[in-house]
Amino acid sequence: MKGSLNLGSVFNVAIKVHWTFLLIIAWVTFLELKSGGDFQNVLMSIFFILLVFVCVVLHEFGHILTARKFGVDTKKITLLPIGGVASMDTIPENPKEELLIALAGPAVNIVIAMLLAFFIPFQMLFGQDPGSLETTLDHVTLQNLVLYLFSVNIILALFNFIPAFPMDGGRVFRALLAMRMDRVRATAMAAGLGEIIAFVFLLIGVLYNPFLILIALFIYFGANAENKMVQQLALVKGHTVEEAMLTHITVLHPDNTIEDVIEVLLKSTEKNFIVTENAEIVGILHHKNILAKSKNKDLKVKEVMDTSFASIDAKAELKEVFTLINTKKKDFFAVTSNDKLIGAIDLANMSEFMLIQSNLITR
Repeated sequence: MKGSLNLGSVFNVAIKVHWTFLLIIAWVTFLELKSGGDFQNVLMSIFFILLVFVCVVLHEFGHILTARKFGVDTKKITLLPIGGVASMDTIPENPKEELLIALAGPAVNIVIAMLLAFFIPFQMLFGQDPGSLETTLDHVTLQNLVLYLFSVNIILALFNFIPAFPMDGGRVFRALLAMRMDRVRATAMAAGLGEIIAFVFLLIGVLYNPFLILIALFIYFGANAENKMVQQLALVKGHTVEEAMLTHITVLHPDNTIEDVIEVLLKSTEKNFIVTENAEIVGILHHKNILAKSKNKDLKVKEVMDTSFASIDAKAELKEVFTLINTKKKDFFAVTSNDKLIGAIDLANMSEFMLIQSNLITR
């Protein structure tokens, strides 16, 4: 995700915070000052927000560490104003595994809340008259900090149990349905419920709280994306890379020039190219890099090519291409057989293959 600051890594998972996270800091500061708070109140509120996002990170690690037990790796967590996003390589298709992974996140928040409950000064807080209690809870202070954190973790657990993608509740609902029906149908039903919930949130947001509009959009697009992804995986299930790969490809040499590449580009429909030397793959030349260097026609391909490329075996399951796209953040890959280049596969060709499969199924 663009515009993210790397905070470091834990258990080989990079923790990043998106620049939009600053918006919530600015919003909290504005609300605190508007309600008559001073500089100390602002600092306490910001400290509280940071602690909340520590709880969010722990929530995500609940998912991540449970997923690892089922062989699913996670490269990073990105913190956003609406919460955290763990970038898992895949989601297990086994409904019991998905159920456990989905439940693990809210379970962490419940455990945190239970631990915090031991440190809440209930007697001090609720031994006050209503007027004094209202004053005590008016701003975040050291006295009520634990109570606020306790409440937030309960809210996080309950909010994530809403049965709508991309929340955990949507995955729990899909997993329970998938125990009785196929995954595609279960996802469609869960996504449909998510869209209804999104509409309700949108309506309430328009009437009462604009923040709910953002949540409604988050749910709606999350539900649609999940439904589309599962449908795509169903279309390629049982097929190999060999069935969908491009075989008529132009292979470049590192010493070819950008002028040579442009000539091929204009005479064919190819956009990305594999670069080999002595029959070994040494790089990928992406379309965006060709365009960026198109004025330097004498520039050698080896100076522009991407050497951090990925390849996939022709006999691999076609769904593994989606995993590569997700983990490598690229959409063009060399296809090999016995470590020898035999073709390539890209997102456009995958889409074409899925369109054909969809037509075959509907006939």
